[in-house]
Amino acid sequence: MPQNKRRIDLVSSPDFVADLESASIDDLRRRRKVCSDLDVELSYYRRLIHGRMDLLAFEMRRRRGEEQRSLLEALPEILAAGATNSPGFPERQVEVVVPSIPERGRRAVDRALSDDFLMRLPDIGDEELEEIQTRLGEIEVEVSRQRRAVFDAYDRIQAELTRRYRDGLLTVDDLLGRP
Repeated sequence: MPQNKRRIDLVSSPDFVADLESASIDDLRRRRKVCSDLDVELSYYRRLIHGRMDLLAFEMRRRRGEEQRSLLEALPEILAAGATNSPGFPERQVEVVVPSIPERGRRAVDRALSDDFLMRLPDIGDEELEEIQTRLGEIEVEVSRQRRAVFDAYDRIQAELTRRYRDGLLTVDDLLGRP
């Protein structure tokens, strides 16, 4: 991979999934790993953005008088809201891998995640709260768009690996990179 490009730019490029039929198995596995790693990172960013949006939404409801509890009192409920299982689905353990997030990045998501607005919440006016919520929503849409591009690339790579396996060109060990 070129060193001067972000992984999302590489994965989003048509070149990343061009001519997969002639790519080596090692190259396909490498590309698939790039997609998997990037998905973990983007998923983590999305959850952090959603958490901030949930906290802001609660604060906005509280200021309108729709909530009597303080943000601190509601915090466990707010943070757990996205973590509950739906009825009928089995519980599952999900390994959480925390990607390294730049303290001060150039991307909008880096800036949003480094914003200290939660510490300043009591001093922020309603208009600024709404602006922050809108900005977070726009960033969430962009991160979701990027995840969709990663899923699309992953699916195409996986389809090529599946085709090779189905056609008898690969074994399970080949797919998993085992000797």
